Amino acid sequence: MARFKRWLDHVGGLLFLALFVVFILQIGARFLWNQPLPWTDELAVVLYVWVIFWACAFMVPAASHVSVDILIAPLPAALRTGFQTAGQLMLGGLALWALPASWDYVWFMRREATAVMGLPLFWVFLPLLVALLMMVIKALHSVWQLVLFMRKSA
Repeated sequence: MARFKRWLDHVGGLLFLALFVVFILQIGARFLWNQPLPWTDELAVVLYVWVIFWACAFMVPAASHVSVDILIAPLPAALRTGFQTAGQLMLGGLALWALPASWDYVWFMRREATAVMGLPLFWVFLPLLVALLMMVIKALHSVWQLVLFMRKSA
């Protein structure tokens, strides 16, 4: 599993590197040669969407996401764990609920394409589905870990 996680991290790093290279190419073409390349703007946006959703899905651990726990921090451990479990169930449930409509939208967008490169918008928005699916899986995993913690502490 660690090798798979490293591979996912490398893919995310390569996506970010590609975004950086396209961005530098865009700046160079515009300011050094006074010849803007229209496809670089479009590809930078597509890569940005991919980087954000890829990182959300695979690279940033759930514990590293911003959370405001000022209200539940002073509560007893059992109650705090219950709130965390409810929060994970809501997060995963909302992502699961959003998946069918998101799939319909992304599948519908396959007939539309980007203006310059002609890339089908299905491929542009596909990481949204991946991120939603991973949110469901991560929420289920977190709930499972919380249940195991509650059993161990009981």
